[in-house]
Amino acid sequence: MKKGTLLDTIIEGFLDVAYIWKREMKNVVKDQGVLIFFILVPLAYPLLYGFIYTEEVVREVPVIAVDEDHSALSREFIRKVNATPDVNIIAYSNDMEEAHQGLREHQARGILRIPSGFSLNINNINHWQQAHVDIYCDMSSMFYYKALYQSSTYVSLEMNKDIKIQRNSAITTARDEEINTAPIDYEFVPMFNATSGYDGFLLPAVLILILQQTLVLGVGMAAGTAVEKNKFHSLVPFNKHYHGTMRIVLGKALCYIMIYALASLWILVCVPKFYNLPQIPQPTDLLWFVTAYVFAITFFAMTVSVLVRGREKSIILFAFMSVPLLFISGISWPGIAIPTFWKVVSYLFPSTFGINGFVRMNTLSADLSQVANEYHTLWLQTGIYFIITCLVYRWQIITSKKRVVEEYRELKRKQDKK
Repeated sequence: MKKGTLLDTIIEGFLDVAYIWKREMKNVVKDQGVLIFFILVPLAYPLLYGFIYTEEVVREVPVIAVDEDHSALSREFIRKVNATPDVNIIAYSNDMEEAHQGLREHQARGILRIPSGFSLNINNINHWQQAHVDIYCDMSSMFYYKALYQSSTYVSLEMNKDIKIQRNSAITTARDEEINTAPIDYEFVPMFNATSGYDGFLLPAVLILILQQTLVLGVGMAAGTAVEKNKFHSLVPFNKHYHGTMRIVLGKALCYIMIYALASLWILVCVPKFYNLPQIPQPTDLLWFVTAYVFAITFFAMTVSVLVRGREKSIILFAFMSVPLLFISGISWPGIAIPTFWKVVSYLFPSTFGINGFVRMNTLSADLSQVANEYHTLWLQTGIYFIITCLVYRWQIITSKKRVVEEYRELKRKQDKK
């Protein structure tokens, strides 16, 4: 084998990739800040987030009842609301000021008010007025509002049925009651989220987003550290092993992909099992999809890391993006309500397609062919961000070489003057 042959170049390339991978691994292990984003946050944050919402729904929300009607119907309404699993009437108040005081002191989380004239409007059809009730909620949590609102709505619908039966003289049998009160029968079955809880709804999307954000923050911090430490403030150190663009990109990417292959296993498989979340995908389909996602977020993180010019600046640049990315993904906010501009912006981020594809596969039992759009887009993003990453590092290499040449020429001029 002669020196300078194609085989020599290939072997040298593999050795350089291995060297860069090894050095990047050492940098990750030695850097406590990067370790926090790569190891501690992926391990702990999903557990913490899941623990906060582990109860899924709120039961027995303390509520104060204000009955200004003082009728049999108003007492019946309050009694039925209290009988629901989501509301607990803890006190009866004479007026709203007293009830508001209890709400301000956090003795209760809501107020149920029956205004005067409630029973009159129901019993006297000639008034042509609907009866109504008022609810007031402590909006420090939407769970309180949801519990009180749903309970009151359910009771009002059930009482409406009884009133219809009482007013309709043509009803003589139980079958007549069913047909008149519910011409179209229905049964509410919450598919894929039996409790209609927050954890089963949002946590799968958050898990996917955690992978992207922690990787972006970790790679950004590593890039910022490299810029601060390298002599010419470049991402690429002046080293004989760092003279090939492809070698640098593959060596660094291999390090991040290996770390996040393990992180994905923990976050997307172990954490949902720990909290008994729905998991009904085909393992092979999920493996292919997650592989595409990990590759996409790796090269995306390496691309945006060029924006980081200091160690802590990655946190300033990227940490705030988590909540907006969750909204524009179309999971926590309806996709049809997202303006076109923000939809286009969301297409730049792998998390948009990763969230939608993973939720449909993991929670809604879709197979890989049914998320083909998201799957293929992730591989397209992988290719695009890989090319951009290569261009970025090539530019960094050229810039570093120019500065070395300039420094050498400056040093030579100084020596010639002496």
